[in-house]
Order: sequence, then C-alpha cells, then structure tokens
Amino acid sequence: MNRRNFLHIMGCGCMTFGLQSCGTAPITERKQLKILSESKLNAQAAKIYEKVKKKEKLIEDGNLMKIKEIGKKMENSISEYFNKSDLVDPTANFDWEYILIDNKKVKNAWCMPGGKIAVYSGMLNVTKNDNGLAAVMGHEIAHAVAKHSVERASRSVLLKTTFQLTDILTGGKISQVNRATGMDTVGLLTQLGIMNPFSRKQESEADYLGLIFSSLSGYDIRETVKVWERMQKANKGKEPPEFMSTHPSSSNRIKTISDWMNEIILDYPPIKLTS
Repeated sequence: MNRRNFLHIMGCGCMTFGLQSCGTAPITERKQLKILSESKLNAQAAKIYEKVKKKEKLIEDGNLMKIKEIGKKMENSISEYFNKSDLVDPTANFDWEYILIDNKKVKNAWCMPGGKIAVYSGMLNVTKNDNGLAAVMGHEIAHAVAKHSVERASRSVLLKTTFQLTDILTGGKISQVNRATGMDTVGLLTQLGIMNPFSRKQESEADYLGLIFSSLSGYDIRETVKVWERMQKANKGKEPPEFMSTHPSSSNRIKTISDWMNEIILDYPPIKLTS
C-alpha cells in the first residue's frame, strides 16, 4: 500500500466503513470519521469523571460559581444558535457538569465527551477575568461539541486495523522492522506524521469554535489573545517543536486567533435567548 493510497483511506474512511461512519464538524463542516458510539463514549467519560471527583480535592467557592455561570451561558447560547439556524443541536444529549480542582501548579482545563468539564485552580492565574475564563472554557467545550474524542478514538481504531492488515499482507514486514529497531517505528512515524498533525487540526478547530461560542455568549473574545500570551509567559517558552506536539505552537496560535478575531465578532454577535 503506497503512502498516497494509505492517506486517502485515512482521510475519512467512508470507503471502508460506509457513509454512515462519516459526519461533519458543526459550523466548520470539516469531514469527520465516526465509527464508534458516541453514547457509549459519553457513558465511559461520565464514569471517569466521577472517579476524578472522588480522587481530586475540589473547590466549591465563588470561582466555581463563576465557572458554572459562564458554562450555563454557553450551554444556552450554543443550543439557541443551532436551533435558530435550524440545525441539529450537537449538545442535545449532554449532561453538563462543572468542577474546580484545587491544584495551583496545573494550568489546565478539560471537557470530557458529554459536557463534563474541569478547571484547575492554577488556570485562574492565567485567565484573570470572566472573558479570559470564557475563552478557555469555550475552547474546551468546543472539543466536546465537535465530538473530537469520538473522532480520535475512531481514527485510532482505523489506524490499528489498517496496520494489522498491512502487516499480514506484507508477510510481517512491519513486525520485522519493529523487532529490528527495538521500537514501534511505524507507530512513531504514525504519531508524528498523522496523529499529531490531526490533533493540531482539532486544536485549531476548537480555538475557532471556542471563539464563536464565547462571542455568542456575550464575552469579549479579544481577551483570548491575552490569555495565550499569559500562558506562553507562564510556560517560559518551554514547548516542544510543533511537529512533535499535539498542539499548535503558542506563536502560531496567537497569530491565527488574531486573524479570526474581527470576522467572528461581526459574524457571531451575542445571541438573544428566547424564554
């Protein structure tokens, strides 16, 4: 199997899994591969989320209330946008929940499939204000809205199956290379050549959608650039080369977000919620 044919199959997987396996990301309309059950992934995520809640030290104060307030605005604005656009609401089956984890060393936040969100207290030193917090939460919520976890898991299954079949068809050549080098050579090349670029594409999409969701919810998205500048400063410039990372470099991210800013402010103004 040559590289062109292989990458063609990786693109969406419709040839192998049928049209029902493909979908499109909301708003961006990027083609997506989805061969795994979203409901099952959401159920698994909910179980993991409960374990996190039991394991971590949680904070229940004004900051958590602010997180919930911003989250609720986004929940309502996202649903209203899709309803007004006569589109299927991708969050219709979400069971939204928010926690604040007491860990000042961790400057991070995440959103599991199905709307399970966590913010680490260390992130509050970077967000600084409501608009900054909305920027971060909008990005994380965007991952869930765009079903990125379903897409990544589906792609991993497809890649694993493809390499297993290729190994069989080539008489075990891939296994021979792995044994000779003492490492998963093909897996490494796949990570750097396919999965990392794909993850960066998802991150950029989450940046774009996150800006939209923040703007629809009435937050000033111009703060987003300042958040990433503060994050870059907090990391003291320590980040791997972009091709080795699952995320775009901070510099590229700041530039791209800046380029999108005016267009999104004009095209996605705060949405009026119907009672």
